[in-house]
Order: sequence, then structure tokens, then C-alpha cells
Amino acid sequence: MLVSSILEADLAVLSLSVQSWYRHYRAKPDDRTSEVICSAAVDLFNRGHRTQEELTRILIARFPGAPVTYVNAPTAGALH
Repeated sequence: MLVSSILEADLAVLSLSVQSWYRHYRAKPDDRTSEVICSAAVDLFNRGHRTQEELTRILIARFPGAPVTYVNAPTAGALH
């Protein structure tokens, strides 16, 4: 989901949250995982979760473990 008017500071929060998720799991970034995690981060942000700490905590809780478990996960709530 795209956001029409997002501030540079907001982009930084989203980026740092996704980077923190990768660091937490010591995972190597790849396109498919990044697409899922970034999409989830934007969705959470649009639902009102605006701090890096909150976004990171939720991402870690919703997407635990190895990135390969997120194949075909189109939304933040979908875990396979």
C-alpha cells in the first residue's frame, strides 16, 4: 500500500524498523522478504503505529524466525 504524502522522517522510521527486524533475526535482506516486511510496516504505520520501537516490536512478533516462512504473505496479518 502506498502513502500519498509521507514525510522523510516517517520514511526513516519505517526504514529503521525494517532494518531492526533484519538485525534481530540476523537475516540477510532479500527482495521477497523485504517486500513483505516493508508492506507490513507501511500497513502498521497507516493503522497508527508511528514509532520505530512500536513498529519493530510488532514486526518481530508477527514475523518470527526465518524469512522463508513468509512466502506468499501479502499482508501484515498473514503468516504461513
